[in-house]
Amino acid sequence: MQPSVTLFGPLDTIMGSTAPGGVLVIEYVIMGLVIANLVTRQLAHRRHTKQYEDGGADALGRHPAHTASNVILILTSFYYMTLAHHGGMVMSMLVLGAVITDFFEFEARRVEARRDVPLERPKGSIFAAMLVLLYASYQSLFWVIAGPWDSVV
Repeated sequence: MQPSVTLFGPLDTIMGSTAPGGVLVIEYVIMGLVIANLVTRQLAHRRHTKQYEDGGADALGRHPAHTASNVILILTSFYYMTLAHHGGMVMSMLVLGAVITDFFEFEARRVEARRDVPLERPKGSIFAAMLVLLYASYQSLFWVIAGPWDSVV
């Protein structure tokens, strides 16, 4: 029998407990954070477009809510790795990939602004965020299709 060791004490007790469907609570938290990150990504793009129209390339700046969303998502995915090693590792790699892509997409918007080209949507970071959303959905909502899946596999 494996001893019950918690790294973060009461936080592990709450986030590591199982919700309906046998899913860890942290998986639902991550799902909500990924959706919030997609919303802040849209807000950041709107702000970049407005900043470009108002002040040109030098006026572009990072959106504080989106930056905070990225940091919280990274920290939460690293924390998830302490509760579920395999799922947390995959989630952390996907989240880091999305954040790195987001960093380069912001720099691409600045280059577009300096060249006086209309700003495009951050397609790469949207795709990376959608991959994170798909994996978060798989982790948190698999119980919905678990019965039919077990009968097929």
